[in-house]
Amino acid sequence: MASTYSFDVVSDFDRQELVNAVDQAMREITNRYDLKDTNTTLDLGETTIVITTNSDMTLQSVTDILGQKAVKRNLSLKIFEYGQVESASGNRVRQEVTLKKGLTQEIAKKISKMIRDEFKKVQGSIQGDAVRVTAKSKDELQAVMQLLNKADLPVALQYTNYR
Repeated sequence: MASTYSFDVVSDFDRQELVNAVDQAMREITNRYDLKDTNTTLDLGETTIVITTNSDMTLQSVTDILGQKAVKRNLSLKIFEYGQVESASGNRVRQEVTLKKGLTQEIAKKISKMIRDEFKKVQGSIQGDAVRVTAKSKDELQAVMQLLNKADLPVALQYTNYR
């Protein structure tokens, strides 16, 4: 009886870790001397973070702080998609950061093709916003994970349901 092993390739992030990272960034912004009087706000929505501050220079500092806090909480910087900097009321600037979650059809096809080209005995099937990878050997699945980690994809990848 030959058993098969599988795992799912997904692009997701821990929402609670993101909430903690935004909270820590806000604390640092309110305590830092150079950013104390900028009235900067970070509004975390369901799929976006809206940054409002008083200049482009402080906006750059705020995005750097947000990135540092996210990395410390094991969140990939690839989940952030920075939008255009807009001018808000009263000489202030505003930037919307979209949170990327899930694999697009295009990226899922690319992952599936990479697996097909490299490994003859491994199958990759697209299932919604995830790719299920199946093989007869756990070693082949480990090799697929290494291949995907080395590939420079525009999304953060995680591996779930490994069995």
